[in-house]
Amino acid sequence: MSRWRPIVIAAGSALCVAVLGGLMTDLGPWYVNLKQPAWKPPDWAFGPIWTTLFALAATAGVIGWRRAPSSAQREWMLMLFAANGFLNVLWSLLFFRLHRPDWSLLEVPVLWLSVLALMLLLSRFAKLAAWLLAPYLVWVTIAAALNWQTVKLNGPFGSA
Repeated sequence: MSRWRPIVIAAGSALCVAVLGGLMTDLGPWYVNLKQPAWKPPDWAFGPIWTTLFALAATAGVIGWRRAPSSAQREWMLMLFAANGFLNVLWSLLFFRLHRPDWSLLEVPVLWLSVLALMLLLSRFAKLAAWLLAPYLVWVTIAAALNWQTVKLNGPFGSA
């Protein structure tokens, strides 16, 4: 079981974050009626993009787990992955469930920094794992720009 332990934990964690994020995502009338920039990817593309990013993150987690030179670095890595997962779900909650793109815009830099922190930690002992997170960092950057445009095109939010 010890060989499979990091795989089971990484896959289960990625699935958990994906499911929770999905449960927070409401593409009902509120979302459909938002003005979006012309460059926004089509809605159908988000599922495959996130699936790929979660698979890459889980793979990075397994590699990092196996290559961590100490239990302390492994624990830091796990804490950073947990924080990142929380921030990922929180962004979806703020944007989609609470209908507050303005609040999610304030949260997204912290989400971005959590990906960067993971990459920096992993680069110390698992360079491949760090690079596997690069598409995630790029995507969060794109999502931040899209979030900003959504706020710009539709704000202010929070009024009845």
